[in-house]
Amino acid sequence: MEMTKRSRLKAALAGKPVDRVPVSFWRHWPGDDQNPESLAQVTLDFQERYDLDFIKVPVSPVYCVDGYGVKHEYRGSPMGDREYLGRVVNHIEDWKHIEPLDIHKGTYGWHLQSLRVILDKKDPETPLVFTIFNPLSMAAYLAGDETLLVHLRQDPSNVENGLKALTATCAAFARAVIAEGADGVFLSSRHSSYELMSEEEYRHFGLPGDITVLEAASRGWLNIFHLHGQHPMFAPLADCKAQVLNWHDRTTKLSLAEASRIFPGALMGGVEQYRVLHFGNPNDIESQVHEAINQMHGHRLIIASGCTYPITVPHSNLAAMRKAVETATKLSKKTI
Repeated sequence: MEMTKRSRLKAALAGKPVDRVPVSFWRHWPGDDQNPESLAQVTLDFQERYDLDFIKVPVSPVYCVDGYGVKHEYRGSPMGDREYLGRVVNHIEDWKHIEPLDIHKGTYGWHLQSLRVILDKKDPETPLVFTIFNPLSMAAYLAGDETLLVHLRQDPSNVENGLKALTATCAAFARAVIAEGADGVFLSSRHSSYELMSEEEYRHFGLPGDITVLEAASRGWLNIFHLHGQHPMFAPLADCKAQVLNWHDRTTKLSLAEASRIFPGALMGGVEQYRVLHFGNPNDIESQVHEAINQMHGHRLIIASGCTYPITVPHSNLAAMRKAVETATKLSKKTI
């Protein structure tokens, strides 16, 4: 019997049998992600085209710091990212001026407006998650990666005061999107990776904020923790109350099968987005999807890419990724 998207995802999270493995994928929409009407429309159009098991609202990362006065512009990035034209934090003393934002006003406010439109127009049985960039990511957007790390190591107490304000803003917005009707948040953590921080530094400066944001979203049932980077930290995850873990599983050392013995929830991944999804062909994508499903024996798995995919990925490859979960189900039935 065919399951609804909601029941399929809930079964996958619980490790129960599913009629097929759930699937989703996402990209940025430069320009369209800068006002509420177009953001809502591209979100709904994308879902209608690919019939994914959940919607991830395709926000630009700059939305979380726009209210602090960061200047930015889209200049042709193949990932759809906007470039920073100027930072808000340039000197250590600048952290003293970072205060919590009113998330019902400005850029945060119009994102809530866009969310309401999407929730009103989407299929009620299609779950939705909203991307939240964690407090350390927000700090890096305000200062730049290098400046942030230098400041943290020179004057940690000063930066921590700024991080408290960013955490308050981040947590308030997480509570707001759940209150509006989102099923969960997609919490993106850039600094829980060894190329940026030591584990000790992340546990001190990053993990508390991540825990606070996930607790703020605890009324959601589909909270996803995304570890960004090629050397992710898995040891701290025991303290993070997310239902799903997503990382670059195809290019980092930890496979889906290995992670399933560490993380008790569902895992999301299986397709490498920069090379295979971008430059491969439909057979390549189908092979990765089927292999990922075999690794996990079809349980506790959501097929997705390890991260946002480039905006130049061919439609045929995305269609193949969506179709591959169906063909995997047909193959498994034939072998019974």
